[in-house]
Amino acid sequence: MTVDVERPAAAGGRRRPAGRGLPARILLGPVDDPRWARPALLGVLALAAVLYTWALGRNGYANDYYSAAILSGTRSWKAFFFGAVDAGSFITVDKPPFALWVMGLSARIFGFGTWSMLLPQALAGVASVALVHSAVRRAFAWAGRTEDPVFAWTGRTGDPALAGARGHVAGLVAGLVMTLTPITVAINRDNNPDTILVLLLVAAAWFCAEAIRTGRMRTLVLCGLLVGMAFTTKMLQAYLVLPAFALVYLYAAPGRLLRRLGHLLVAGAVLLVSSAWWMVVVDLWPAADRPYIGGSTDNTVWDLVIGYNGLGRIFGREGGGGGGGGAGFGGASGAGRLFNDIMAGQISWLIPFAALALIAGLILTTRRPGRTPVPDSALTGDRSGPVGLLTERSSGPRAALLLWGGWLVVHYAVFSFSAGTFHPYYSTALAPAVAALAGLGGVLMWQAYRRTRAWAWALPLGIAVTGAWAFVLLRRTPTWTPWLAYAVAGLCAVAALGLLVLRLGGRGRTRPAAVALILGLVGGLAGPAAYALTPLSSAVNGTNPTAGPAGSGGFGGVGGPGGMGGPGGMGAPPAGTRDRVPGQRGDGPMGNPPAGFGGGGRGGNVSAAMISYLEKNRGGATWLLAVGSAQSASSIILSTGGEPVIAMGGFTGSDAAMTVATLKEYVTSGRLKYIMLGGGMGGPERGNDEVTAWVKANGTLVDASEYGGTGTAQALYKLG
Repeated sequence: MTVDVERPAAAGGRRRPAGRGLPARILLGPVDDPRWARPALLGVLALAAVLYTWALGRNGYANDYYSAAILSGTRSWKAFFFGAVDAGSFITVDKPPFALWVMGLSARIFGFGTWSMLLPQALAGVASVALVHSAVRRAFAWAGRTEDPVFAWTGRTGDPALAGARGHVAGLVAGLVMTLTPITVAINRDNNPDTILVLLLVAAAWFCAEAIRTGRMRTLVLCGLLVGMAFTTKMLQAYLVLPAFALVYLYAAPGRLLRRLGHLLVAGAVLLVSSAWWMVVVDLWPAADRPYIGGSTDNTVWDLVIGYNGLGRIFGREGGGGGGGGAGFGGASGAGRLFNDIMAGQISWLIPFAALALIAGLILTTRRPGRTPVPDSALTGDRSGPVGLLTERSSGPRAALLLWGGWLVVHYAVFSFSAGTFHPYYSTALAPAVAALAGLGGVLMWQAYRRTRAWAWALPLGIAVTGAWAFVLLRRTPTWTPWLAYAVAGLCAVAALGLLVLRLGGRGRTRPAAVALILGLVGGLAGPAAYALTPLSSAVNGTNPTAGPAGSGGFGGVGGPGGMGGPGGMGAPPAGTRDRVPGQRGDGPMGNPPAGFGGGGRGGNVSAAMISYLEKNRGGATWLLAVGSAQSASSIILSTGGEPVIAMGGFTGSDAAMTVATLKEYVTSGRLKYIMLGGGMGGPERGNDEVTAWVKANGTLVDASEYGGTGTAQALYKLG
């Protein structure tokens, strides 16, 4: 006997269609989703994958500093755990190692190379886009309730079938904005830790939103765990999201206040453990048996947290070595920093729209005094269970606006007013919030535009302001695609005027208004999209990746002559250095990066002839050579396939890692035979005169003719 089972009715009294198989669900999404939703999402993710991986191999080692640590980690598990620059574990990089672990594991599995190192970064960028889309989409459907936030303002209910479509549209807009953010494209093609940081924080935001929706402690605990992992990626920057996460959970999550406070305390404990475990282990490890903590003043991770990577970034050199130099990378601190000539083209395109969307969205989701909260059943049509109330506090879009708005406000304030070192690529952490607010607020303003004349101005104003600001940005480089500025301004002007005219004539016809809205979307994203394409055409500047034409991102922009990523700059290997250096041992199935060294490379101008001499005369020494800074050491490590090289002064050459006592011990034990002084990149000459004096008094100067050098830039000494 065959029994036909009738599927339950969907919201609004309609029957749910039959389910789809797994392949169909992957390509088309769940059966209740609009047919266009999943293909559109896959298209956005495919676009992100192309932008983040196209011609990725030309980026070589990207940032040599981190690449050397990744390669060293493939040769020594000790170096892997501590994040040491060299396989001998003399000194660590100046960040915690979680991002290095991700890339290092890939390099161990597939062999060290450009693709094995950078592909995980690109995939992390794509995953961030998918998570932003999901978080924004889910804000419009909470626990079976479909919401029309505009009706929260008017006190009316609407067609619940439209709520799912609104969520998908908002999510797609957010994903597209995230994908096309110029600085995000640049950093996702690099090996700096910010890509992994953003992925972890976006995942934490997703779980926080779920915890707010459901009130479940375990999802909030997962949020805390992910923020702790982000701390082990880039320390205190990870905590910039915490004020928004904690306050919005306390405000919007279901349950009694004491219950919510208890959940926050438990999640906070998990956050503390997941943040501090590596720091505690390293600081308790005997200092003589581990690397020196690069960037610290007292060889502890705690000092690195509160100094170089903490207060030093905010207040300058106070509390650590991370201060100073802010104006040299991201421009002078102040409220307008993110809109200056260096930063604006990287992140600011949609910040004005996001701010307007946040304000408008919060007003639209604020219930008028005297209005009765809307019952859940009025929106879902389901009266079989207990009737709850869709209060202002529990509104999904409102909670999402507060969550992402808090993220944006805190990051904007810290990034704008920090007096310490501030690189343009730090601003990629703003991209998820800007994207989410653009999607959430854009949909809310569109719904308000359609339903009430009182809000007919908001969306056209947002489009007009976006177009005007894009015009200003594009005209800052008038010789670069000069027509684009006028095209963007024209599209946005037509879209804004069209929306206003259509609305003044009545309720506004949906299709013409939708066409105008699409024109506005194209116009608003054309500028950042043009900037986002530029990193695909040249090698990334590993130490300071930016997007846009020459001169738009500081130090010459992407690939600009004389810029840090252009010919002669610091972002790519010098001319003639992309050939493999004899003795290179970094080959792997995922691709062999360019040597980044040789014939007078960056990082101290150490020649291939000198390296050959050192390898022949090294004997049983642990380290091939000791040099002044990690920038010098990194090039040699990469060029020799991971041979240990001591960076006596850390990244900048100013760390007090090498002492006379340590140097004597290394020489006496036969672990070090050669040291190089000079080269202009720091080291003993930048603050440790005792080491320099001891080397000159006790070492033997190697005649440059022995290794084919000139002896004019640096001096090689044999010790012992």
